[in-house]
Amino acid sequence: MSGLAGLIDHTLLKSNIDKQQIENLCADAIENEFAAVCIPPYYVSNAASLLKDSNVKVATVIGFPMGYATLFAKVEEIKRAIQDGADEIDAVLNISAVKDGSWNYVTNEIQSFTRAAHLKGKILKLIIEAAVLTDEQVRKVCEIANTEKVDFVKTSTGYNGGATTEMVSQLKEYLNDSIKIKASGGIRTKAQAISLIDAGAQRIGTSASKDII
Repeated sequence: MSGLAGLIDHTLLKSNIDKQQIENLCADAIENEFAAVCIPPYYVSNAASLLKDSNVKVATVIGFPMGYATLFAKVEEIKRAIQDGADEIDAVLNISAVKDGSWNYVTNEIQSFTRAAHLKGKILKLIIEAAVLTDEQVRKVCEIANTEKVDFVKTSTGYNGGATTEMVSQLKEYLNDSIKIKASGGIRTKAQAISLIDAGAQRIGTSASKDII
């Protein structure tokens, strides 16, 4: 993989998609050499089969999009996704717990996500919905992410505001250099993608992948 395409998670997370759309998504990802496809958990085993002889990774979402499912349920989701063939886990943080100031809960959740993924040698991307958090809340979440050594912090699900260069710069300031940033939500053009990468994002999540490249 090289260039912009190799930084893109080719994404399809609508609720009304069928297997043919997943097959088309995977074919596009192979042809364009995208980093990964990001798809609903239901289709992980199908995508894993389609991509097994390629360099494209299978990413799926956990607790998506609201993040307020129980920790136990989300950890079980992670385990099942990995069993089905997921390489990368994009897990939504419990934003309600952040807003409530329940930092022990937040720490336990991030720790549990990371351990469940890393135990099986998989990538953990923590989705934090930066658009709805205060600067102090973002800072605290990043401190925990640093301690637990998540692989990526992801800006957004796309349901509560999209990624901005300011958001990426904020994460870059608070995160250790070893933790990468995934910008996601509302990214529709090549210019947007490049500006986010220039700000510090190392992965772009978008459903407009083909248009962007």
